[in-house]
Amino acid sequence: MGRRCPFSAAGRKKPKVAFLCVHNSCRSQIAEALGKELAGDIFESFSAGTEPGAQINPDAVRLMKQVYGIDMERTQYNKSLTQLPAVDIVVTMGCNVQCPTLPCSHREDWGLDDPSGRADSEFLAVMERIEEKILDLKRRIQTGVLE
Repeated sequence: MGRRCPFSAAGRKKPKVAFLCVHNSCRSQIAEALGKELAGDIFESFSAGTEPGAQINPDAVRLMKQVYGIDMERTQYNKSLTQLPAVDIVVTMGCNVQCPTLPCSHREDWGLDDPSGRADSEFLAVMERIEEKILDLKRRIQTGVLE
């Protein structure tokens, strides 16, 4: 049985969702971009890393442009946790490290492997999985049940 979602009440402003990983250069950036594109009407998307890298992964940038027409470099950059606003939902990408505690109402881990340094097919599979998870999170918030 799922918990009632505290964001489903009428008139409540959109929840803020933070997608976190270590370098904030690939999976969390993809999730932020797809969250804005596919679920921006339901929640606000942000991303950050515990040890932010210098740039967004070039393969992620290239493939997001190619597949979704989204240029992440225009609106996104690598951020640390301290640069996040107060958030309602935290989603960790599956970084195999202990993520620091970030105050939130709901937390979940998506358990995604980092495709950095791998073939495009690995990136595309992760991007597809993130899209599915974004749409599922959107549905759960809309229906008022975070499971």
